[in-house]
Amino acid sequence: MKDDPILIQSSQDALRAVDFFCGAGGMTHGLLKAGINVLGGIDNELQCKHSYEENNKPATFIHNDISSLSCEELTKELHLSVNDPTLIFAGCSPCQYWSKIQTSRAKSEATAFLLKEFQRFVAYFLPGFVVLENVPGLKTNAQSYLPHFLAFLKKRRYRYAQAIINAQFYGVPQHRRRYLLIASRCLPKVSLPVPSVELISVEDVLGPKNGFSPISAGHVDSTAFMHTAASLSERNLRRIRLTPHDGGTRVAWKDDPELQINAYKGKNTCFRDVYGRMFWGKPAPTITTRFNSLSNGRFGHPEEDRAISLREGAALQSFPQSYQFIGSNMHAIACQIGNAVPPELAKRIGQHLLKMVQHGHV
Repeated sequence: MKDDPILIQSSQDALRAVDFFCGAGGMTHGLLKAGINVLGGIDNELQCKHSYEENNKPATFIHNDISSLSCEELTKELHLSVNDPTLIFAGCSPCQYWSKIQTSRAKSEATAFLLKEFQRFVAYFLPGFVVLENVPGLKTNAQSYLPHFLAFLKKRRYRYAQAIINAQFYGVPQHRRRYLLIASRCLPKVSLPVPSVELISVEDVLGPKNGFSPISAGHVDSTAFMHTAASLSERNLRRIRLTPHDGGTRVAWKDDPELQINAYKGKNTCFRDVYGRMFWGKPAPTITTRFNSLSNGRFGHPEEDRAISLREGAALQSFPQSYQFIGSNMHAIACQIGNAVPPELAKRIGQHLLKMVQHGHV
């Protein structure tokens, strides 16, 4: 089988993409900002539909479970062609099963092998490019389907580059280690985007100078800006008031019998991020779906006595402040934000794809 020729010039709208497991649209938004025409996204979480479509027009949200979606249905929905060298399939499947973050194994097992379902679409359509973004565990876990997927890519004459990268070196103000793969059956050589040495800190995106006025725990912002912070119990308010600004930890109140947590007695060197404050001058910790909860990580504001707000979490995920999140409650919106591919990382992936196409290889 001969490699299919790349039929693309340097036109910014020459590449087209389909975003599998699109969620609220982080990957889609970044690719659009890079100049790639995203045809649509697929996800089985209906609450993401309004957030996705409101911010990524004219991309279409396809509400479906990839396990039950047929290739013929997808062809009809997005007018796709087989063997299209200008087509990108981006697959960023739910990652809870392979993540180090503790979660319900039973709940996540159903999504553990969605990469195999994604492979079914790649096998049928043979797009010019494939992009994977996921937790590092997809590569490091011995039970992962990834080795089978890589063998499949080789068999279909895809060349690929892969690595575990950190989003903080790709314009995202957050320490976020991810597995990244870019594959092509059209180019003689494939590479990953080059990381930057310049880091963006929490101070660069949060605080009054960036449009975030001081608020208190429990503040509700009824506007689309959603600078809304979760309420805190009186005990947690006492805890964070005693936590030093700019990176303080729970060690500050470890000797207070009313505030110390039984699980952490005598364990001052482990799980130090829990109940901690972010540092102004460093990237944020990984933004999870629980980022607006003080007890779920170093999610305390650097100096205000609260956890970060919904909009602050979105900013640390590199979403523009104009991005509108629509959901039934705070938790639903926090999940949309925490589960997303950071748009800035996606943008740099898209720019790199266009660069590789323009030059034939990098």
